Amino acid sequence: PAPASVGSPSGLASRTVHWGDDMRVQSLKGQLLIAVPALLDPNFRRTVVLVGEHNEEGALGLVLNRPSDTTVEEAVPELTVLVDGDDQVHVGGPVQPSAIVIVAEFSDPERAGTLVFESVGFLPAEVDPDALGELLQARVFAGYAGWGPAQLDGELEEGSWIVEPALATDVFTREPDELWSEVLRRKG
Repeated sequence: PAPASVGSPSGLASRTVHWGDDMRVQSLKGQLLIAVPALLDPNFRRTVVLVGEHNEEGALGLVLNRPSDTTVEEAVPELTVLVDGDDQVHVGGPVQPSAIVIVAEFSDPERAGTLVFESVGFLPAEVDPDALGELLQARVFAGYAGWGPAQLDGELEEGSWIVEPALATDVFTREPDELWSEVLRRKG
């Protein structure tokens, strides 16, 4: 399904993924995918991806460490009521690069359109700033990363990604160029 113009990139929401009749795979929602050094695909080389959804239909995520040269004020000035206009728009991935996705840390997580982990989630597709309550932090992404059914699992089996639990400080880092190295050091 196509993402909403603002908010969550999909309606995928299952926690347990079912492959076949009796095989169950735990969803990677809320985890980071860290590209291994040997992953040379230019879309994902040295990236850290937050998995926002993962179920039998596939997976969706956001590249956290690819800031663009464009500010929120320049790209989507109407969102400056939610995000500082001087903040950079981040390139969330190669799928639908004109789609805008906002991730926030909510003071009231029940107000998230889709909760990814703890109090971090996607804004609802229809954004009423007054109904959101306080956003502790928010970031704007253009595009997202997407995998078809079982595609991400195949890439994991090939050893293309390292999995690590996500932290809010990863999602909203002020030093995105250092995130890949930082998360690998934390992983050990």
